[in-house]
Amino acid sequence: MSTLFEAFLQEAKRLIDRSLPEYVRNLETEHRLKEAMLYSLEAGGKRVRPVLLMAVLDAYNKPITDGLEVASALEMVHTYSLIHDDLPAMDDDDLRRGQPTNHKVFGEATAILAGDALLTQSFALIAQAEHLRPDVKVELISSFSKAAGAAGMVGGQLADMLAEGKHVTVDQLASIHERKTGELLAYAVRAGALIAGASEAEIIKLAQYGKEIGLLFQIKDDIR
Repeated sequence: MSTLFEAFLQEAKRLIDRSLPEYVRNLETEHRLKEAMLYSLEAGGKRVRPVLLMAVLDAYNKPITDGLEVASALEMVHTYSLIHDDLPAMDDDDLRRGQPTNHKVFGEATAILAGDALLTQSFALIAQAEHLRPDVKVELISSFSKAAGAAGMVGGQLADMLAEGKHVTVDQLASIHERKTGELLAYAVRAGALIAGASEAEIIKLAQYGKEIGLLFQIKDDIR
């Protein structure tokens, strides 16, 4: 890894790690709910999705801070999905990144609500981004809901659960991974291109690139 690229990754990750908690601390809500949200947001992680978004902005010579709200929204949705995945009704995990999972610390009900709050707050964060044009916001929110919802991550998660213990074809497995992981990674790249003012042709190509990264990412995770 080049020193220049490594420095960019560290800068982008540091910016996200510093900004994410503030978006939650400023909310007017119950202290325990904020505690639960912050517990998982501050648990660390590679911040792959927000860094990808910022990398696209950098490639177009745009300030990476232009995508801070959308990048943070992406990490909120990713974190919400992890909180819910860890629940007894899903993967039933006790540890996440070496720490007790959210429901082990705050209880199942609070963990569910913390995930719900992160999901809904993510859309508010994009809507409140003052430097983005209204039409760009609408497109960002619309495509975000598709990538994170029934047609994307949520549907892919269910398809993955239904496929457990069954023989699936390579095409079926690729479809599961594309929805479960690839759609949000593709959205990260697409969102960066939208904010940067890229052409529609460039956006389509970049989104496909993001999907391929998502497939590779999930395959590597499954092998490990």
